[in-house]
Amino acid sequence: MSNILHIVNGDSTANILEKTTLKGDIIIWREILCEGPLHFDVGSDDFWLKRYAYFETELGVSKLEYFDKTIKELIKIEDLEGYSEVVLWFEFDLFCQVNLMALCSFLLKSFRKDILYCLVCTGKVEGKEKLHYLSDFSEIEYLNLYENKIRISKSNLTYATECWNVYVENNFEKLQEFNFNKSKKFSYFQKAIHQHLKRFPSENGLNEIQYKILEIINAEALTENEIVRNLLIWQQQETLYGFGDLQYFEYLKKLNKYIKKNDSKYYLNNFGKTVIKK
Repeated sequence: MSNILHIVNGDSTANILEKTTLKGDIIIWREILCEGPLHFDVGSDDFWLKRYAYFETELGVSKLEYFDKTIKELIKIEDLEGYSEVVLWFEFDLFCQVNLMALCSFLLKSFRKDILYCLVCTGKVEGKEKLHYLSDFSEIEYLNLYENKIRISKSNLTYATECWNVYVENNFEKLQEFNFNKSKKFSYFQKAIHQHLKRFPSENGLNEIQYKILEIINAEALTENEIVRNLLIWQQQETLYGFGDLQYFEYLKKLNKYIKKNDSKYYLNNFGKTVIKK
């Protein structure tokens, strides 16, 4: 076993990391904690039960599949015996930042003074306007990302845990008032929470994503795949959600009050047209 552990945000990052000359074991964080019910105590029985239920009932993922792909990976983090360094590889968007908060909370519970905790979090690149994902970097550039990693202290993990607790409580006013910019180590927490606040209902009862879906359908009748493709383009150009197809398909499924389907294409119903006109 190598004495370096890399905890990465997904399979694509793991695939790139494996092709580099960087040494270390890899654990993949395969959770989507920006969606579904949560529990403050990450990794507790209550936490897993909530996540089991969400994946099974909402996403159609069996308990066995969820255990094999997600829990089996994450419980490896509970025992860091033999490691001298733990490196977290995450990105700037809401999807990743919520997972990062949860992971920091999880690591705090088994914090070891003899381990160097570090963070690689991509986003702003000097001289570039576009924020960069880990997939935007080459295998050679990963070496540079690693060399410029940020050291994370116990107090940093404690602060990230405070952020996680506020996020889990999910109170609009508290999310607005809490200082997610307090630590320079986590430079994208505040931006991610600002994006999350747009998922709360507006005066018309819809959040930003729901309203955007209605706007897309109002412009042209489309299939669900076409709608999601439009959402991903919008996301890349204007938002920091960082969602995949799966999340947007779920949002679309829950808008039956406003839309109708005919010949595989979606249209606004009368109520949906009324909301768009306001």
